[in-house]
Amino acid sequence: MSWDGVVDAVLAVQVTSTAASVIFIVGSAAGIAVLAIRRHRRWLLIGLASTACAALLLLGATGIVVEKIWRPFPDPLPASVYLWLGVAMFGAALGVGRWIVRRRDRCRVGAGAAVLTSIVVVMLCAAGAINAVYDRYPTVRSVLGLETYRTVAFDTLPAPLPAGQAPSIDQWTPPVDLPATGAVTSVTIPGVVSGFSARQARIYLPPAYFAEPRPDLPVLVLLAGQPGSPDDWLVGGRLAEIMNAYTAKHRGLAPLVVVADGTGGEFDNPLCVDSPRGNAATYLGVDVPQWVRTHLQADPDPRAWAVGGLSYGGTCALQLATTRPEVYPTFLDLSGQAEPTLADKPTTIREVFGGDTEAFARNNPADLLARNRYPDSAGAFVVGAQDNDYRAGIEHLAAAAQAAGMDVHLTELPGSHSFEVWSAGLEQELPWLSHRLGLDSP
Repeated sequence: MSWDGVVDAVLAVQVTSTAASVIFIVGSAAGIAVLAIRRHRRWLLIGLASTACAALLLLGATGIVVEKIWRPFPDPLPASVYLWLGVAMFGAALGVGRWIVRRRDRCRVGAGAAVLTSIVVVMLCAAGAINAVYDRYPTVRSVLGLETYRTVAFDTLPAPLPAGQAPSIDQWTPPVDLPATGAVTSVTIPGVVSGFSARQARIYLPPAYFAEPRPDLPVLVLLAGQPGSPDDWLVGGRLAEIMNAYTAKHRGLAPLVVVADGTGGEFDNPLCVDSPRGNAATYLGVDVPQWVRTHLQADPDPRAWAVGGLSYGGTCALQLATTRPEVYPTFLDLSGQAEPTLADKPTTIREVFGGDTEAFARNNPADLLARNRYPDSAGAFVVGAQDNDYRAGIEHLAAAAQAAGMDVHLTELPGSHSFEVWSAGLEQELPWLSHRLGLDSP
């Protein structure tokens, strides 16, 4: 194997596999052992105990700040995440304590290097294990931020053809020089009406978009979770890989995928509504569609439009499908919440809706599905079979959507609340989605 082949093989190594999890456990245990082992009995009896207590106190304080004060996440963090945070803190505390107490370690280069290396190993293993919970960075390549897909500058794309001049999907024939893969571009979609301050969107353009002429294509507006960013769908979600595999079997055709920013910041949570936290609903329901219809070769017919997302993005997708069915009559809810939330319902109503319970109900899919009928809407719900926190809510919403006249189906996939489920969910639902948008047969 050539050197380039070796590098590619290393970069493709899965960092969320079972084997990787074993490596994380063994590596962290080995690192802590190096930091902890000393010949002095007093250290073994007192030093380790006091260090463990310090780590536990720090972990408890972190939990209080994260869950009660800062609240960057809509739901409590899993116990496994706190377990690995505790491992990292214990390793760091051992290293710092040993460095302070053991003057000998500071004076000897070899001993100091061993301490520093052990701390780094424990930290990396803990970070890898936490990543394995969500599968956000599935390979070494993704951890390093190395792109595996073709990119194009947005300003190099040709302007869309005037209305009525682009061929329909049925009339279009792929040219012999059609690119083998699609491409990803980046652009800021301004909040002209909403005033919402959004980060750059990522847009997947299928091979057919680079044909001459190119047809009007259906649109999937895709949303990431919270915390998160549009890049998450390209990294953990394997968006380009999934779409390219689909287009290879479907004449270079696929929906335009606009991964829009639904939060405005990594830890921001506007709850996909218009509020003092930002007019996210108007941005996604008005600004994004208007911009796409103006700047991309997109089918303007709402029947060719869908919205989807993972976790928070799935919740937002269903919110938009129930509050703006004329804009998004088709949706994809991947592990969305039972309702938009900031930790709990009273807090959500108080902090986002000013204490107005009815305002909350007007933006809560469960309430809207109980009050209204949606005979022209359709959607797919996807959840992990081991997702004990979200599965019940998804099942309830799927039943409520069906009772409200929507054409929906529910799919359970192996896994928990992670990109393992979300990427597989998009891949599995793509044929149904394309057929629904008038692109291809299921």
